[in-house]
Formats: sequence, C-alpha cells, structure tokens
Amino acid sequence: MMIPTIPTPDELLDKGFGRAKKAADKVRTSKIPRRSKGKKIEETRVIAACQIIKESLQMILKRVPDIEELPEFYQDYIDITVGVDEMKKSLGALNWAYGILTQLEKDYGSRIRRSSSERATALQKQAYGRIASVVNKIKKDLDFLDFAKAKLRNMPTIDFDATTIVIAGFPNVGKSTLLRQMTDAEPEVANYPFTTKGIQIGHIERNWKKIQFIDTPGLLDRPVLEMNNIELNAMVALEHLADSILFIFDGSETCGYPLENQLNLYEEIKKVFNINIIVLFNKMDIVNSENKQKDYVKTYTDKFEDKLLISAQAGEGVEDILNRLEKVEKLLK
Repeated sequence: MMIPTIPTPDELLDKGFGRAKKAADKVRTSKIPRRSKGKKIEETRVIAACQIIKESLQMILKRVPDIEELPEFYQDYIDITVGVDEMKKSLGALNWAYGILTQLEKDYGSRIRRSSSERATALQKQAYGRIASVVNKIKKDLDFLDFAKAKLRNMPTIDFDATTIVIAGFPNVGKSTLLRQMTDAEPEVANYPFTTKGIQIGHIERNWKKIQFIDTPGLLDRPVLEMNNIELNAMVALEHLADSILFIFDGSETCGYPLENQLNLYEEIKKVFNINIIVLFNKMDIVNSENKQKDYVKTYTDKFEDKLLISAQAGEGVEDILNRLEKVEKLLK
C-alpha cells in the first residue's frame, strides 16, 4: 500500500503561504489598475494559499487506495498493523479540511472583492488565521498517516492469481529449508505483523501454473491458546490466502518439541483453517538412522493416511510434495 510523504501542519502552511506570496507578487507587478490592485493582491493570497494546501491534501487522498476495495488479506493486514478504523478516520479528517478550505477560499475571496482596500488586508489576515486553525486541527491525523506509511512500507507483495500454500509447524522443523528446496531460490522476506522475522515468500511455476509459498515464523508455529486476539486476526488474514497448508512435523524431535506437542499444534491449526492440509514428516533420514526411534515415530505417522516422509535438508521427497500440490483444487482448474 503506497502512502505518499505526509507533511506536517507547519510544512503545509509554509508551502501554502509561501506560494501565495509569490502569486501575490506577480499581481503586484502586473498592470492591474492601482485602485483595485490592493484588493486583488489580498484575494490572490487567500485563494492561492487555500488551493496549494488543498492540492497537497488531495494528493494524499488520491494516492491512498480505498481500503474497502483492497483484497481481504490487505484489509486485515492494515487492520492488524495500524487499524482500519483509525486510517479511515484520519483520511476523513483530511477530506473535512479540504471541504472547509474550499469554503474559506470562496467566502473570503468574495468578501475581499466586495470590501474596501483598507479592509482587504484585515480580511486576508483573518483568512490566514482560519486556514492555520483548520490545518492544525488535523495534526494528529497527519501524524497517524505518517506512522501508517512507515508501518506499511514493507507490506508483503502477494500474487493473488497464484495458488497459495501456507507452511506451518513448530520452529526448527525445517520450514525455511523446505521452502528453499522447493522454490530453488532465496525466498523474499517481507514484514508481517506478529512474526519475529517477517514472512518468507517463494514462487515456482508448475505445469505453467504459479504456486506461491508463504512461511510465517512466529505465527503458525505456536499453540493457538497462547495467541492474543490480534495474532488470531493475523491467522484469519492468512486464511484469506491459503489454498492449502503444508504442516511439517519433525520426526526426529531435534527441533526441541515432542511429537505429541506437534500433533496438538496440527489439530489446532486444522480447526482454524478449514482447508486441505498436506502432512509432512521431516528429518526422516535422522529417524531412519536411529532404530529405537522408528517405532515411536511410526505411532504418529500411522495417524495420517496420506502423509509424506521427507528429508528437506537432503532434498528427499520434494518432488513428491510438488506432485501432491498439483492435486490442490485451484491447480486443477
């Protein structure tokens, strides 16, 4: 979401009054009859100041997209990061200021034209005071939009035409390793609310169709009961994207989490995401090298009919995953 540079009230006023002075100086050196030149100078200053400030406000309003027209993922992302209601309120305040400045421009321009030359200067000063008051009233809204610009600067770039696969599982189960193996490239890392490292996004093409992988460290790698409401909202935002989920178990438990805990996390995510989940048991090369571990791990792998046993580090099973992904509904169309 592109938000333009947000000026402070002082910057808006300096720009408006500075340009207005230049416009008035042109009138001062023009060939307008002397008896009406004074009023024309003051009228020009008021009209130009209003118009310049309005142009700055209009530029912001035009360049910030209509939030309700954005995909649901981005609407939720903005809500999680800065608050949709606060964003709308601040943009509404700028729109209010634009309308008041339009009225001031019309009213004071008319009053100055109908006044005497002596009265025109007083009206111009009065108008400048009103203009400054209006601009200063939206200071907190300009400050908020500047804050939002910084927070939304690195919003993830999502390909909504691609089939999207969200990767889940506890930390250190091999999610990033698998992502790199499948995409054969260094995934893009983009900020996402309530993830520790930013989400990782990888892309591939399979049979002329695009597949997008999203890993969210710090979000889909801990029990739902430990999440706060905002983190749960972040999961909902991801739900708008996911066509399928790759849930990775670490069969070797070298990630530091017992398989029982990993199974509990799987069950929780299954409740939140009402979509197809492909189950992977990773690090099976380690499991196979430890005979005592095999029977123990088998009690968990036997719980899933369609699981895939892989070793992401060695690249074993990657092709099986890709073949399974081709059966995802969106890729069948």
